[in-house]
Amino acid sequence: MANITLKGNAINTIGNLPETGTKAADFKLTAVDLSQKSLSDFAGKKVILNIFPSVDTGTCATSVREFNKKAADLENTVVLCVSKDLPFAQARFCGAEGIDNVVMLSDFADGNFGKSYELEIADGPLAHLHSRSIVIIDENGNVAYTEQVSEIVDEPNYTAALNAI
Repeated sequence: MANITLKGNAINTIGNLPETGTKAADFKLTAVDLSQKSLSDFAGKKVILNIFPSVDTGTCATSVREFNKKAADLENTVVLCVSKDLPFAQARFCGAEGIDNVVMLSDFADGNFGKSYELEIADGPLAHLHSRSIVIIDENGNVAYTEQVSEIVDEPNYTAALNAI
């Protein structure tokens, strides 16, 4: 169980992020066009998983904007932004913001992604949403980097994540 905070108040996740060097778990998530996407759809690419509670919060929206800017110049790399937001809300946000360099994916259907990657929030007012996390997966499907943001209202360390590519 990871101990994180929400505005200084202690909350927990159901477990810990995958260990660096381990095989990344496959997943099925819903894209904004309601198609199903899995990790295997991005085989051979480096994958940045930008994971957050909801795109309708300031910090989450900022992380999508930041990775959208930075993703344009990354070679053989895809940024997957994952939350439990409905795909319709994700599409609305991307359309309004001109976001087109990231892939928005939703774990709303069954929550298995958050459980598999052990980043689902276990208690507190955000229980059952995803904690703010970054997972980098290399082109061989192995976890190369992880960050569990300790204070959920803070942004991830973009520089460290991008340096792990």
